[in-house]
Amino acid sequence: MIQTVSAMTTGGELLDHGVGWAALRLHEAVASHGDKEIKRMMDLWLKSPCVVKLGVHFDRNSVLTGSSPRFDMYGNEFGLGKALAVLSGYANKFDGRVTFYPGKEGGGSIDLGICLFPENMVAFESDEEFMSVVNQEFEI
Repeated sequence: MIQTVSAMTTGGELLDHGVGWAALRLHEAVASHGDKEIKRMMDLWLKSPCVVKLGVHFDRNSVLTGSSPRFDMYGNEFGLGKALAVLSGYANKFDGRVTFYPGKEGGGSIDLGICLFPENMVAFESDEEFMSVVNQEFEI
């Protein structure tokens, strides 16, 4: 079962307040999605089960992220040694999908899986302003 939370904003608000503000809105949405809400959604699903195809049901002009900060992706060991990377497989992939995982390095780091059509990846790689931001090292 897939559950979602959302944080809504406008382009103007994002420009006015910045990325940190947007990240805080997402954090608040995830933090408020606790046991009570999860059980409520599960009960609803049990009454009317369905299979969700993410790429069909979400607005193409929105940002959709996936995964859960509550699950230690690198903390599991299944007898093959510790994970070198976390990959989510091919299900529910579509242009613009971003999957977040708590980072392997810990300390608040984040690993991302980003799905883009080739022409969109080329556009990002060709955007000097975008590349200057994503290639920076940030102190935490």
